[in-house]
Amino acid sequence: MTDCANSSQWDRLLQNLGVWQGSFTRFSPVGELLEDMPTVVTLEGIDGNQTVRQTLEYFSAATQELTQRRVLEYSTLNRSTLLFETGAFSQGSLQFSPVSEFGAEFGFICGDRRLRFVQLFHPKDGESPLSGVTLIRERLEQATTPERPLLTLSSLLGTWQGQSITQYPDWRSPDLATTTLAIWQEGDRLHQRLTATNFEITSTAAIAPTKLLFDQGAVPMQVLLLPDGASCNTPITIPKGRAFLLEVGWLITPTLRQRMIRRYDAQGAWSSLTLVIEKKIDESAVPSL
Repeated sequence: MTDCANSSQWDRLLQNLGVWQGSFTRFSPVGELLEDMPTVVTLEGIDGNQTVRQTLEYFSAATQELTQRRVLEYSTLNRSTLLFETGAFSQGSLQFSPVSEFGAEFGFICGDRRLRFVQLFHPKDGESPLSGVTLIRERLEQATTPERPLLTLSSLLGTWQGQSITQYPDWRSPDLATTTLAIWQEGDRLHQRLTATNFEITSTAAIAPTKLLFDQGAVPMQVLLLPDGASCNTPITIPKGRAFLLEVGWLITPTLRQRMIRRYDAQGAWSSLTLVIEKKIDESAVPSL
């Protein structure tokens, strides 16, 4: 890691400083609400912002009493973490293994709000299925921005044009691209077509009340539609010997969305992290062919 790269990444981390009040909300692998725990996460710079102190406080949902408090301090970033200029970040497993826990955290910032998400997979019967997800909704102490509504299928339909930046764990130069994502519905199926500078991908999903099941590709994927405009896109189980991705999205306004994608290669090694910031340019549900 170069000093310049390290400095840039650390400066991006400092955008997350503040007292963030919110909750950790756990969902089952199929999107059922399991637990909602109030939290306060304090990130403060010390020693001239050369060190960050993170204090995590967990409270009882029933009594609001403090149930757990943890304090962490760090002055460097580990190899599993990358951040973007917006302060968005992801940290997680460097390598998938079919015999151990695997997962990642994603974080977005927009003004006085943060949205973070944790996806976890546990080995079971020779497979590595999604075991659960945690949605973390946070706001600064004096926040005035309201929480976003539950993400719906109708809010995703249309044509989205975006800019993507892809970073790599080996610190090579980032890749930039322009993207177009068209999403439309035909009967009980969702269709989408993603085009960028050098590729085009089409896919289709079965529609359920709170999720989408992309069931026709080599790696079946599931998208959960969640509160605060959040979406969670994962394999139903981590494939063996195939490249795969983990993705989280945040619909910030009806026409502005951010997505973050953490990709792993066919050997299970973390290969890249992409942030897409996209705007809806057309409400039309069926794109021109």
